Amino acid sequence: MRRTACWMAVCLGLVACGPGQASSPEDAPSPGASDPGTAVAIFAGGCFWCMEGPFDALEGVVSTTSGFTGGSVADPSYEQVVRGGTGHVEAVQVIYRPAQLSYERLLEVFWRNVDPLDATGQFCDRGPSYRSTIFVRDAEQRRLAEASKQALERSGRLDAPVVTEIRDAAPFYPAEDYHQDYYRKNPIRYRFYRTGCGRDRRLEELWGPAEAH
Repeated sequence: MRRTACWMAVCLGLVACGPGQASSPEDAPSPGASDPGTAVAIFAGGCFWCMEGPFDALEGVVSTTSGFTGGSVADPSYEQVVRGGTGHVEAVQVIYRPAQLSYERLLEVFWRNVDPLDATGQFCDRGPSYRSTIFVRDAEQRRLAEASKQALERSGRLDAPVVTEIRDAAPFYPAEDYHQDYYRKNPIRYRFYRTGCGRDRRLEELWGPAEAH
């Protein structure tokens, strides 16, 4: 696995860039979701720094957390994940209030912030830990996720098959503190990475002008 523009920036000292036994959705831990009025959604769309902002912008989102999920190593470090072999992907856990915000809306925002045609990574970040995935926590999330994927495939908007996976949720492990809210804490460095990675350019090719990229 390799992170290209981001990893190069790390080597230059410009940024510090920013995985458990698979289980059933019911067994997956949900840090921060103790409020009975909230629900949990987990999405992987490449660099987790870039997936927090679009969800944070939605009314009804309580919090977003960058982390790792889907692999076979408990509580991994970022260094373990980037070295490969853990099976984890970078992901974002979204805590939201269903009374204000639907899961369908979260899916819409997810699709418009990923390249669903790329099976080998996302944008400049290559390798299995950057593949796009929807992690579903129950039968209803699976039904809605599969319906949204099928609708996208039938829409004719994309010129290749949608390769984004839909998988049962596994334990989610928050990443190190310096990864959390990186786009807010380090806006210049974040923009440097995002622009260098070509993320917005590719999103505009796929989806048109940005709504909330």
